[in-house]
Amino acid sequence: MRFLLLCALLLGLGAKNGDGQRGSQLPVPQKVTVNADLASQTLSITWENDFHSTVQLYDIKVLRTELMEVAYNETVEVRPDPTLGVHRWNWTSDTPLQCTSLSVQIRSRLGNQTSEWSPPEIIRGMDIPDKTKGQMLPQDKVVAVGTSMVFCCIVDEGKKFGAIKSNWSELASTMLSRRTYATVRINDSPSESSGTNVICFDDEKSMIDGAVVFVGYPPDIRDLVCETRDLVSVECHWVQGRDTHLVGPRRMFFKLNERDCLDANKPGVVEQKCQLNGTLDQGETKWTLRARNPLGHVELTDTADLKNRIRPLAPELSVEPEARKASLRWQWTAPWYNTLPLVCEVQLVCGGQLRTLNYTGKGLAQVLLEGLQPYEKYRVKVRCGAQQNFWKWGSWSSELRFSTKEDRPDPVDMWVYMTSELTGYILWKPLSKSQSHGLIQGYRVTLSSLTEEHPQELLPMGLEYSVPFSLDSLVGDHVATVTARNAAGVSPDATITIPRFQPDGGEALPGIFGTGGGFKLSWSPSNNASCGYVVTWNCTSGGQNCRLDWVKVPEGNTSATIESGSFKAGVRYNVSIYACTPGAPELLARSQGYVQELAPTATVTNLKADQRGSDILLYWDSVPLEGQRGIIRGYTVCLYNGSHFNLLDNITDPSIKNLTVTKLSYDTYKFLVKPYTSAGAGPGFTVSIRLEPVADMLIMEILIALGTVTALFIVVTIVCYRKREWVKRTFYPDIPEPKLPEWSPTQVFVSRTLDMKPCPSSSVRIVENPGRKLGKEELEVVLEDPEEAESLGNEPADTDSDELASLQYYNQVVGEPSGQAAHASESASSSSSSMGSTRTDITYTGIQTSSVADTSSCSSTAAPNQTVIQLSGGYQPQMNPVTSPTQPQDSSSDVALLEACRGYQPQASWRLDSTEEAGLDSLGSPTSVNSSQFLLPESSQEEERGHASSTTWFRTLLSGKP
Repeated sequence: MRFLLLCALLLGLGAKNGDGQRGSQLPVPQKVTVNADLASQTLSITWENDFHSTVQLYDIKVLRTELMEVAYNETVEVRPDPTLGVHRWNWTSDTPLQCTSLSVQIRSRLGNQTSEWSPPEIIRGMDIPDKTKGQMLPQDKVVAVGTSMVFCCIVDEGKKFGAIKSNWSELASTMLSRRTYATVRINDSPSESSGTNVICFDDEKSMIDGAVVFVGYPPDIRDLVCETRDLVSVECHWVQGRDTHLVGPRRMFFKLNERDCLDANKPGVVEQKCQLNGTLDQGETKWTLRARNPLGHVELTDTADLKNRIRPLAPELSVEPEARKASLRWQWTAPWYNTLPLVCEVQLVCGGQLRTLNYTGKGLAQVLLEGLQPYEKYRVKVRCGAQQNFWKWGSWSSELRFSTKEDRPDPVDMWVYMTSELTGYILWKPLSKSQSHGLIQGYRVTLSSLTEEHPQELLPMGLEYSVPFSLDSLVGDHVATVTARNAAGVSPDATITIPRFQPDGGEALPGIFGTGGGFKLSWSPSNNASCGYVVTWNCTSGGQNCRLDWVKVPEGNTSATIESGSFKAGVRYNVSIYACTPGAPELLARSQGYVQELAPTATVTNLKADQRGSDILLYWDSVPLEGQRGIIRGYTVCLYNGSHFNLLDNITDPSIKNLTVTKLSYDTYKFLVKPYTSAGAGPGFTVSIRLEPVADMLIMEILIALGTVTALFIVVTIVCYRKREWVKRTFYPDIPEPKLPEWSPTQVFVSRTLDMKPCPSSSVRIVENPGRKLGKEELEVVLEDPEEAESLGNEPADTDSDELASLQYYNQVVGEPSGQAAHASESASSSSSSMGSTRTDITYTGIQTSSVADTSSCSSTAAPNQTVIQLSGGYQPQMNPVTSPTQPQDSSSDVALLEACRGYQPQASWRLDSTEEAGLDSLGSPTSVNSSQFLLPESSQEEERGHASSTTWFRTLLSGKP
């Protein structure tokens, strides 16, 4: 019982305390309701509060229900509706409302005092367990360029989230609930017409769902203009600005004065216009155009009086052409134009040339086109406008094509080209389409003179616009006539008087300059030029592709620029100026030139190199005309140095076609010659030459040298001949004869004249001494009679014979012991006048073969006792007599004789049986000597023998003896 009383007491106290607290707190908002607008992602929250409460601040909190995460929590000021007393507040979520469940709570706030939170109001999302299928939100959203939006992916129940991708690029994601993930995409560029896809994948890379977003711009139009076309309706036009990039149901829709523009609202319409019914009597009217799309709307207005806004429609054309005019007609689709004053513009096109013609009139519907060319094709179109209060030109009619009819041709342009005094060609230019006025059927060419009654008709050959002719004589003037014919008739006659043939006539053209595409010409005026001038040209090379052409210059002009499609660069042309006179054309000037010079393609011809002594002469011929391609300005001559060509000379005068290269050494040279024009140098021509000493010059030099030596020798000879006595005394003095003061008759050597009588002699042969050195000349005795040789070999020598021994000897090269070299005297040279003889006959007075001298010898003064004297110095012949063993030798008296016989000392003795050890003994005193050589020459004499023989003739010359 006590327990029950205690519980009742506690409950009463608790109830009392609760009522006191509520009386002190702010009231909690009541009747809270939440409505969701899924399209705009907006929550509309309403609630009620105490009617007498002054509270205007409320805390509003939005939570993601599953994770209880705060999505929004702000304090807002909300005033109650004055009539209903209900508070209303809207919140727009950046995340689609279906992505996850949301809870909304509200509480009152007054300063720092707050009420309790209202019970949560829950907006159920698509991620609740009952919704097991996954999906992507939002779907088919239209947003403006530059905005960002949140996409959420709800994963299928039981699967795991993988990724969210846009254009195959993965986007960062955030978890909102157990199955929901969100991502933010920035739309920085317009999407395609089909939109941009955003796709969600699970962890197994399987697609869960996808969404499409359309990114574009709000409407952009300007310049609304309203006018009338048919006078019974209003047509408004505007200009489309920036493209919205939205099509289909998201495109723009238009309304004019709150009426749908059926034409403009059609899908794919390009022309922006809207039409309403209206009349000219409405006066000033206002038109309003509204354009809208999912991103916004635009309004344009225009105000005008339709009488001032007339723009006619396009008429329908028809034409009736003639040869030189045509009648043009048109019709209007609206009958009201027949009474409206109009101004019409006609555009006529022929051959690319446009003509604009203007016509005016009330209800204008026909005009006459004049000044047309026969047999030409034309195109014409018409547009009109209101003549009064002109607003704009109406629409162009459709283009109408027509052709004019044929007419007789114009006169042809003709010329005469003379190839000789009696022959030539009649030339004419083909008529252009504007000159022929139809299809040319043929040409008629005639040649007539005053002496002929009927003109001579010449027939053109094929399609050539020329015909050759031949004159019978030069008497009188001959006139050529050319006419053209078509279906409409014959052209007027074109005539020219045949000019005289002047191949070298006319002055040089003073001014001719190539312009790259033609020539600039100027010439002196002529008093005879009554109808102007004619300029003719043709290429100098001739050929089928080089046809004569001409142009006519009006009277009073003395300069012209001629251009032709036939002109070619690098081709030389002959240009002539003729004066047009009442009679035959008169040649005034003639020249040659190039429209554009090029470098030569050919080189010089016949390049040759000739030697001129130590110089080289180069000469060549001109470049062929077809290969010049410009005016030859000169030539460059180059010399090859082993690796490349060096410039040797630049010849600036093209008339000089030779060059002499001087100061060259004897070698091989290679030269290169190039012609050049103002455009550059052409190919070169090379020639090689070897510079060699000239045979004529060599012979001349030898002859000059020989002549100089001969002249010098003659002069020296003449001088020496005139001064021979002085030369002889100076260089070749006489050798004095030996002088013996007293010659004893008892001595062996007696000075006496040699007797030429042969003496009886014995046969003596001088044999080779093996002890002597080879290389010296010895004497070998040879018997003159062969029989004596036999007797000599079989019988003993007769040493007692009274007859002198006749000896024959030849010089023989034998050895000579060293130490026996004798010194020759100064008379040795004078006794060598006959060196060519190899045989010498010597006759001796006697030959000592025993110790007793033979007294029956040829010498009449021979002493019975002869003393052997050893000689030394000068010429020393064999002078060793055999001393008798029974007689003493007295050498005291012979010393003085020896001293006195230092000069020429002939052989004094000889001995047949002398031994090899005895040396060369004397052969005795000679009685005759017919040899010019010393029998036993000394070594010094042998060395001087060549010099003596080479100067013998000179000594003879100086001595004056034969």
